[in-house]
Amino acid sequence: MLGLGLIGGSIMRAARAAGREVFGYNRSIDGVTAARAEGFDATEHLDEALARAAEQRALIVLAVPMFAVPMLLERIAQEAADCPLTDVVSVKGAVLEEVRAHGLLARFVGGHPMTGTAHSGWSAGDADLFAGTPWVVSVDDHVDPAIWAMVMELALDCRAVVVPARSDEHDAAAASVSHLPHLLAEALAITAGEVPLAFSLAAGSFRDGTRVAATAPDLVRAMCENNADQLLPALDRTLELLTAAREALAHNGSVAELVEAGHAARMRYDSFGRTDIMAVVIGEEGWREELAAAGRAGGVIRSALPVRDS
Repeated sequence: MLGLGLIGGSIMRAARAAGREVFGYNRSIDGVTAARAEGFDATEHLDEALARAAEQRALIVLAVPMFAVPMLLERIAQEAADCPLTDVVSVKGAVLEEVRAHGLLARFVGGHPMTGTAHSGWSAGDADLFAGTPWVVSVDDHVDPAIWAMVMELALDCRAVVVPARSDEHDAAAASVSHLPHLLAEALAITAGEVPLAFSLAAGSFRDGTRVAATAPDLVRAMCENNADQLLPALDRTLELLTAAREALAHNGSVAELVEAGHAARMRYDSFGRTDIMAVVIGEEGWREELAAAGRAGGVIRSALPVRDS
């Protein structure tokens, strides 16, 4: 595990609870010390962690912000290039391009657990963080079946449900349901902060609407700026809706169109059902396309799929 913050630390806890051998690296000695104090195998020496991973052909998990990915990939390419590799970064296209540039594509399968909190660091981690939540596992054209199965099994051991998706489709969806909400939360917090009485009156709706604005700014910038191509259309659509609502309120005294359409969309979300993906055999002809289509339609993997010739 490279990175022992909220997500990396939570995976480390969940993987050990599932009976896996897990060891990790963290740049900050404070994180390493905290992990060791809880009995986890951690080091602040990257070369030590990568040498051990190379010896064991361990699955390496990149659990660092996007800005740290190129440096780690360079070291992995030098010291552990034969290890299977995945990541938990919130953008997939940008990571995929960096992996390709460092010559590690053949051993890489992207991933993204769709969960988290506004807190960070080892102390924020929780072995239950992924329970019942979606964990995207990329089914891009290059992915190796055996490594894809490894990443699927890790996610399932962490008690997540696996959503197969192509990296570009993940990024378009994440722009709407993850990255855009961060920008809206920031804007709402700023707007309220300019009204003297607002914070005194703020209650549940404000707390819910601005929860993610408490996330460290560098992490928010990393996810939004590295997904700009997908985020801009989502932001444009939101501004279009808000501008139309503003004009309707100014001229007609009504925001009915926005409110009713938004309510209907939320009701569709509340009733959205996830079907189980069970019939796909990993490695058979067309398996990537079949999984991507199933994920697009709302399918999830709750127990390990079979692997051809396994």
